[in-house]
Amino acid sequence: MSQAAKSEPQYEAQQLASKQASAPSKALLAFFLFIIIAIAVAFLPSFNENLVQEAVDINAAGANASDSPSEYGTILDTLQYGRSIHILAMLLVGFGFLMAFIRKHGYSSITATFLAVSVAIPSYMLIKSFGGEGFAMPTVDIKTFLFAEFAAASLLIAMGAPLGRLRMDQYLLMGLLFIPAYIFNEWLILESGYFKGFFDTGGSVVIHAFVAYFGIGVIANTIHKFENDPICENDSTSNQFCLLGSMILWLFWPSFTSAIVTPDKVVLTAINTVFALCGSTLATYIFSTIIRGKVEIEDIANAALAGGVAIGSLCDMTTPGYAMLIGIGAGTLSTVGYSILSVKLEKVIKGTDTCGINNLHGMPGILGGLTAIFVAGTPGIQIIGIITTVAIAFVAGRVTGFVISLFGKKAVAYSDKDEFVTEHSA
Repeated sequence: MSQAAKSEPQYEAQQLASKQASAPSKALLAFFLFIIIAIAVAFLPSFNENLVQEAVDINAAGANASDSPSEYGTILDTLQYGRSIHILAMLLVGFGFLMAFIRKHGYSSITATFLAVSVAIPSYMLIKSFGGEGFAMPTVDIKTFLFAEFAAASLLIAMGAPLGRLRMDQYLLMGLLFIPAYIFNEWLILESGYFKGFFDTGGSVVIHAFVAYFGIGVIANTIHKFENDPICENDSTSNQFCLLGSMILWLFWPSFTSAIVTPDKVVLTAINTVFALCGSTLATYIFSTIIRGKVEIEDIANAALAGGVAIGSLCDMTTPGYAMLIGIGAGTLSTVGYSILSVKLEKVIKGTDTCGINNLHGMPGILGGLTAIFVAGTPGIQIIGIITTVAIAFVAGRVTGFVISLFGKKAVAYSDKDEFVTEHSA
């Protein structure tokens, strides 16, 4: 974001004049339409054998239902449904407004959020509806839906790295390529049995670290493509929307970490998460003030959430005191990342991390994974799992970045003007 830039009006005039060359082709949009129709058709029982038995079981359960209180499983499903709605609020409202900090990119940020969620949830649930034991998950099941929401959250985080420099169709393409890579890593680390004893209940590593380094892979060696583009700008209004998104994420983060824990650990997990967020929020304020002299909104809107990232691995196993210490460490690390390390990372990877996902999700995610070593019976497995996740993420991100680059670049970086109607008559 520190590159020299042409004057904005001159730049936009030149780029808008050639936007037809970089706009998504009708053939590409037709391809996406075909893909989403194919996804919908693949959920029909006649095309998906796994759904046939599920439909029979659901109908049988409905026929045997009575007016008596629901069974334990149904009660648990209902409770998890409530948390799934909280997570949807995080996805659409929290992440949407958090990424609306770019001054002239609000329509694009929020629309990209809509598109990412809309492609991620069905894609994840479709892929997981196939396969054998140890991989496939029932489609009409609240736990599968929650895992699909985790995948959607992961995609949104990864999009934060190239935010403002991709077109809407390129975000869709990124989503279609991201979900299989995410599912593969999730299966390898959590389900395959190769990493038995790996702790990551709330996704510090499998969600946050994975998506951070996937996003870093996408943007690596791309800085030369945008060296003459305008810089990423924000203002008071866009920053307030960003803060609103951050507060919504803060509010519902306990539902995110406790979504799949056993009922007896829900309260512990929620309290640990809140304590971790309190720790990171307070540490962010202190270190932002110490380092910068005044509080930077970028820090308080992002690094304040780092406690929620880092507590994921131990969210249902530690105590509030340790959770707060983890949050303090994560908030400190994230603030240092935003204030000092971001510029250094940009030079190393030769790419601009728009949202600073390495600072909020990458480093705190790894920190969270490492804290689990103190309770894990197999610290070697924990470390190898973290390294494996980062390696898979970066390689998959590089491949995805290369494929995206084949479809051109956004005509006007950090702006809505090339893809949205921004002026309306009274």
